[in-house]
Amino acid sequence: MYEPNVVGDWQEYDEHAGLRVRVHGLEASEPPRGRDDAAEGLTYFTVRVTVENRGGRHSTIHLEDGQIDVRVGPDGESAFIDWRNSQFIEGFDVYPLRRATAVLYAAAPEASLSLVDVQIQLRVDDDWADRRLWAGGIGLQEGAAQTAPGREGLAHQVSNFLRDQAEEGTA
Repeated sequence: MYEPNVVGDWQEYDEHAGLRVRVHGLEASEPPRGRDDAAEGLTYFTVRVTVENRGGRHSTIHLEDGQIDVRVGPDGESAFIDWRNSQFIEGFDVYPLRRATAVLYAAAPEASLSLVDVQIQLRVDDDWADRRLWAGGIGLQEGAAQTAPGREGLAHQVSNFLRDQAEEGTA
């Protein structure tokens, strides 16, 4: 079964030895070049996607529009992606022990930002890697399981889910 990552976790790609990806830096943030008119009434946030090369040779990385999907809220509605303010990785050679980071600006209703899912599909040397999903929310600390007042926090829910799945498989 495919298991989501928690925002802040590294995900290694078996098919591309030495490459790993991390979705992190999920926080409320205004875009540097001003708000898009289509995002009126929405709250802006930013998310960073870092690709690290721990292998022995360089890889050409592509992480552009259409390769990142951001969903918010309990129904997984699409967030508004501000392509004008976002910074992508377009055909960049990532050498061993180096990183490249894409910065994505998006907007959604403020009430939906406690649940944010980011799905990416990295292209490496003109080969498509498998899609990977990270789950998080605005206000959650990366990699920390917090409990929100009156209900479980998203990171805690994901952690419990992953633990339950691991226990089912170990008998």
